[in-house]
Amino acid sequence: MPSSWFEPIDLYCERTDPSFWSEPLNALSNAAFLVAAGAGFVLWRRAGSRDAAGLWLVAAVAIVGIGSFLFHTFANRWSMFADVIPIAVFVYSYVVLALRRYLGLGWLAMLVAIGAFALLDSCFAPLWVKIFGDVTLNGSIRYFPPALALNVVGALCAMRRNPTDRSRTAARALLGAMAVFAVSLTFRSIDQDICGSFPTGSHVLWHLLNGFVLFLLIAAAIRVGPWDRRAAAV
Repeated sequence: MPSSWFEPIDLYCERTDPSFWSEPLNALSNAAFLVAAGAGFVLWRRAGSRDAAGLWLVAAVAIVGIGSFLFHTFANRWSMFADVIPIAVFVYSYVVLALRRYLGLGWLAMLVAIGAFALLDSCFAPLWVKIFGDVTLNGSIRYFPPALALNVVGALCAMRRNPTDRSRTAARALLGAMAVFAVSLTFRSIDQDICGSFPTGSHVLWHLLNGFVLFLLIAAAIRVGPWDRRAAAV
């Protein structure tokens, strides 16, 4: 593996040197994702253990926690990819599930919608930089497209003319998760700005709150259950 893959990366207040335990709070707070995955697994078992998509989300959240732990300990290029790739897998998996399970889109409509989301996701950061320059909010702008997707799908579920228990559950979960996500994203964005006052930074709160966000999303997927034609037609 080229030496550049092991080049140290320092992005957060808590890190003061390249050593493994230079970010103890940021590293250990990834347990929040493992707790979320464990709680989600319990819900999945109670729901009958037949929802493959729900189990996939549970596994994805656990891997997000592991990948983030690797990045906040090794803090180099390869561990950065171990962090961001599982997050992307979860985001795209959940968007597909939401389009199908919550909105009841057919396969063609779903593919068009996920293509539109992928286009937004890939173009958003470059467009933002062109408009706002170096104001990247500590890299948090890459989470704006998923946040927008949460809002849009949640709003569409809430605005259904004849809402069902499924759509109400989805709307409450998505909009509630978005409210918590907005707070966690704020803590992620200000981490570097508060180093002088709080040397440990605020990234740890991003992890703790996001563990709750991901649990809310998993719980909604499991409680709504697999998509079926009758539910989508309501």
